[in-house]
Amino acid sequence: MRTGAMLAALGIVVVGGGVLALDQLQDSEVLVRERCSATVGADTFELSPTQAGNAALISGVAVQRGLPARAASIAIATAIQESRLENIGYGDDAGPDSRGLFQQRPSQGWGTEEQVMTPLYATGAFYDALVEVPGYETLPITEAAQTVQRSAYPEAYADHEPEGRAFASALTGNSPAALDCMLREPATDGDTLAVSDAADEVFGPLGGVADGKTLTLGVSGTTGWAAAQWAVANAAHLHITSVAYGGLAWVRSDGGWTPTPTDPGTLVVTVAGMTP
Repeated sequence: MRTGAMLAALGIVVVGGGVLALDQLQDSEVLVRERCSATVGADTFELSPTQAGNAALISGVAVQRGLPARAASIAIATAIQESRLENIGYGDDAGPDSRGLFQQRPSQGWGTEEQVMTPLYATGAFYDALVEVPGYETLPITEAAQTVQRSAYPEAYADHEPEGRAFASALTGNSPAALDCMLREPATDGDTLAVSDAADEVFGPLGGVADGKTLTLGVSGTTGWAAAQWAVANAAHLHITSVAYGGLAWVRSDGGWTPTPTDPGTLVVTVAGMTP
């Protein structure tokens, strides 16, 4: 038997002149493909952490405005088609000045380039236009999105309706514990005040109380689940290590939601480190 085949049979591989067991490689932080998934019913869809964070912002703004989950579904599907749910700073041949999550054009009255490149502003502008569409809640997504966007490719929005619906259902709090993220461990400490400020920017004032590496928010019902899953979706860049709400906890090192004691109407977010 060749040496390489023998090592493979023993669960060992050679890396850079060294020898590692396969289980060591599988546990390696370097090999973790960071991703977030929404599971609703039998369907699971994945986004990158950056995309999931933008989907969480879009959904959170809908919650803050008192809009139905359908509005968030339409908005997320639209942003997937327009920008892959990324805040891109360029357009295309059909709209050379298009920018941001929704590829809004300053030349068509959506705002300045700086404004449409600001996700919170861009999302608000999209919803401002959407709620003016009569019966948008029951319209096919292609019709609702196209009325707002006036796209050259209107049929494409429908391609993203299933994932838009799944992420909106989770991130508006209508599907509890439906969002999970697989992430590497944080490289730096988190900041509870930064988490609180970011949550307030999306949902409005939540009255967060910071104590060391723990942030406690007084929320309840679907809004609580929206905020909890917003925190998971933003765990990568906010260095969040755990989120506990509604008798369940998401722990970054483990993934998934597991039963844990929680106080009613209380969301607890823990960040990394806080070293002296």
